[in-house]
Order: sequence, then structure tokens, then C-alpha cells
Amino acid sequence: MEYKETELNQNSSPDEGVSNTRSRVDLNNLIRKVKEEEKKSKRQNIVISAAALSVVAVFGLILTL
Repeated sequence: MEYKETELNQNSSPDEGVSNTRSRVDLNNLIRKVKEEEKKSKRQNIVISAAALSVVAVFGLILTL
């Protein structure tokens, strides 16, 4: 039993599998994705604001009639 345990410890290291599966992250891609998300968020906020303003305007027109 001891022979098998030492054999396993010598042949495999805890970081061996992790280092082989790690991938590089391109910071430029991450920055681009963050900027795209911000643009989408701004557009969505503008659309929601325009819709709310339209509802208020229509409600105001109905009240004046």
C-alpha cells in the first residue's frame, strides 16, 4: 500500500492538472466586453426613460381632454 501511495505522489502533483487547463485571458477583450455592456445598459435606460416619458405625455393629454 505504501508503495502505491508514494508512486501516486511522485507521478502527480496537485498543480499539474490545473496548470495544463489554465487559459490566458486577453484584457483587451475583457475591456471591450465591459464597454459593450455599458453601451447596452445606457441604451436600455434611454429606451425605458423614453417609454416612461411617453406614458406621462399621453396621460397628460388624456387629462386635458
